[in-house]
Amino acid sequence: MAYYFDKKNDVESNEKKIKVKIKDKYYEFYTDNNVFSKNYLDFGTRTLLESIESVSGDILDFGCGYGPIGIYLKSTFDCNVDMVDINDRALNLSKKNSILNDVDVNIFESDIYNNIDKKYDYIITNPPIRVGKVILYKILFEAQQYLKASGHLIFVIHKDQGAKSLMKLLNSEYKVSNIKKNKGFFVIDCQKP
Repeated sequence: MAYYFDKKNDVESNEKKIKVKIKDKYYEFYTDNNVFSKNYLDFGTRTLLESIESVSGDILDFGCGYGPIGIYLKSTFDCNVDMVDINDRALNLSKKNSILNDVDVNIFESDIYNNIDKKYDYIITNPPIRVGKVILYKILFEAQQYLKASGHLIFVIHKDQGAKSLMKLLNSEYKVSNIKKNKGFFVIDCQKP
């Protein structure tokens, strides 16, 4: 699971292309070893994307992996998208996939929010749960520092990963709502007060 939080990895590359349908549109993505969900679009990310009815303005795809969230949002809505990850392989794949899917997005490296220097209307993520609670909470709670007034952090988490208790904790800092439940996955909207 080192690909969640390591800048580089020494696992041999085995790049391939997958085809994905999100709502009514097809996308192609290059994937590789040591990136999350390399063989298909994972159900959590799919649930997250299919629950978003509308977004606009400035969006941050946090922990972009090979890029499905940011690329889908940019190709579907009128918005500006920044995509960040710490992993070099993921960033390179995102860059290739933005060209492959003909979207204009800004992709750069950031260790959590270290290289973020602006505020967003939306931060959208399928967060890396396996980094542990300390880092996960840092990602979710510190997001508010990078949101504009009334901005939204939208993320997906499975009930078995503590969705309900996490919603209660986040309620101390945000206006929290569950915008979709699907087979145990919760899509949670945290609005900055």
